Amino acid sequence: MAIPTVNMAATGRNINMLRMRAGMTVHDVQSIMGFNTPQAIYKWLRGESLPTIDNMVILAAIFHVALDEIIVVDTNIVATA
Repeated sequence: MAIPTVNMAATGRNINMLRMRAGMTVHDVQSIMGFNTPQAIYKWLRGESLPTIDNMVILAAIFHVALDEIIVVDTNIVATA
């Protein structure tokens, strides 16, 4: 059975690439998202955490992409008994 999982590190790299392609700094994203500090964004970029779904929707809007263009999904094969 194939079980999809989010590749956090690859998703973080993807968010960073989309940010740079949009010509935005981390501070720009922080301001748009309304965060007091950039720590959450840096955690996303390092693959230590993922944005919440509502923050993912905001990222898709500011980068002008679909949600599935942000998230990197791996499919792992799991043996069943």
